[in-house]
Amino acid sequence: MPSIRIIIADDIKNTRESIRRILSLDSDFQVVGEAGCGSEAIRLTELLNPDIVLMDISMPDIDGLKATELLSFRAQNTSIIIMSVEDSSEHMTKAMLAGAKAFIVKPFTGSELTSTILNIYHKETRKKEIISPPSNPATEEDQSSAKVISVFGAKGGIGKTTIAVNLAVELAKTKSAEVLLLDFDLQFGDIASFLNLVPKRTITDLAQVNPIKDEDIRFNILNHSSGAEILAASTRPEYAEMVTPEHVEQILTVVKPHYNFIICDNSSRFDDISLSNLDIANEIWIVTGIDIPAIKNTKLSLEVLHSLNYTPKIKLILNRFEKRMGIGIRDIESSLGMKVNYVIPEEEQLTVILNKGVPFIEAIPRSGPAQEIKKMASDLIESTITHSLPDRKETKSSGLQKILGLGG
Repeated sequence: MPSIRIIIADDIKNTRESIRRILSLDSDFQVVGEAGCGSEAIRLTELLNPDIVLMDISMPDIDGLKATELLSFRAQNTSIIIMSVEDSSEHMTKAMLAGAKAFIVKPFTGSELTSTILNIYHKETRKKEIISPPSNPATEEDQSSAKVISVFGAKGGIGKTTIAVNLAVELAKTKSAEVLLLDFDLQFGDIASFLNLVPKRTITDLAQVNPIKDEDIRFNILNHSSGAEILAASTRPEYAEMVTPEHVEQILTVVKPHYNFIICDNSSRFDDISLSNLDIANEIWIVTGIDIPAIKNTKLSLEVLHSLNYTPKIKLILNRFEKRMGIGIRDIESSLGMKVNYVIPEEEQLTVILNKGVPFIEAIPRSGPAQEIKKMASDLIESTITHSLPDRKETKSSGLQKILGLGG
């Protein structure tokens, strides 16, 4: 691999020197320039065309956010990583809106810095390869990979986990599909409890394995009566830090050939884990509510996703809709600048059902919410061309092909 060419932009000379020393210890990195202000960072980036710019958020003349915004248009082959002493979702959101690819909080360790740089560099390299694919036709393995659905909500309690769980159960039960439900809300994920399951092993256990293989994942999976398979989140919040974006990418790469659908539930913030999952996903399902805070946060989230060029992958789900609230669907679409793809109505029984650990798609299959989940599953099936899966999935795969009219 050629050296990753880096510019360090920070107004404090000692900080630049410290970062340079860290990077000089690894032959993968080459510091090609340093800048002490935003205008100098812009000039050097346009002149040297580096792979990465490490951009401090607070700098004289042009601050890091403004410099990042300008470079996102003027140096599109360069990825910006924002550095800041402020550890807040507001600062991270502003950085992503400006066009940054990652956000790292000072003070950081050498391993945190180098892993962030490597992750962004490899991710952007893969993205360029996808945008400009080779002329060779897709292989059978590529065609048989699962469709990955990433479910995201910009506000806690908005119902994203409920939707992810019920969608997975519906796909697994009524369409004979092979479905994997991944809980990437690593600190406080609730998928296991939503299905009345007690995980003995979780995604954290996989983080101890290198490289992660199919048999390792199978050993850590929970099985639900519907047929859906679950990889649960960490049982303790502090364990979440053991899972890295590289683990997420490894897991998804390994499991994709063995399933028809992979449903990923994310945390309600743009952290490294969520961003890795959103990048790999075929579709991003954004869940919003009808209250003003939910709409506001969803609008900000959509702006971030648009800046990351994820717009074609986005679908919008309006959850717990009630006409009596005084806000119509058209009002929400106008505010968000996007069409609402699915509307899940409010249902009084849902809280009681949730507390029993039973998916509402099974408990109240004729309800309004259940009917909309069935529509989502049906649309997914109809839009997906499913090919033969490996032998250990042959029975269910053949059933799905018959439903789709793809087999005899």
